[in-house]
Amino acid sequence: MTHLGNNASDNADKATHKKVVGVPFKKGNPGRPKGSRHKVTLAIQALLDGEAEALTRKAMEMALQGDSVALRLCLDRIHPPRKDAPVRFDLPPMEGAESAASAMGAILASVASGDLTPSEASGLAGLVEGYRRALETTELEARLKALEERQG
Repeated sequence: MTHLGNNASDNADKATHKKVVGVPFKKGNPGRPKGSRHKVTLAIQALLDGEAEALTRKAMEMALQGDSVALRLCLDRIHPPRKDAPVRFDLPPMEGAESAASAMGAILASVASGDLTPSEASGLAGLVEGYRRALETTELEARLKALEERQG
């Protein structure tokens, strides 16, 4: 059996329980303070602080005994793997913003011939684009300054 209530009292109940919509959040980050660390991280760090030398010595002993994981760990700490390597590439001179097209063409040709990998080319293209924007901004600023001097 359904209850057919009084419309006026039902509407009054709904009006008192309205949801607030569109209230913005407070500015900033209300969460963890900047630079703070998780409790587990702090606990592990406290445990390791007193034993760092002993753990390092043990890892070195294990590496010297042939443990490949310990050896890799030690070598990664002594000489970390390189993230980037220099790229040998003849980039045409960039003398103005319009020379970016020839530089980009040279980069594309080097990828097509296999002299550059696509990721290396992407990095070089980003450098060319950044340089082009800097040149363009400088040229626009000089033109604007010349116009302002002529006008007044």
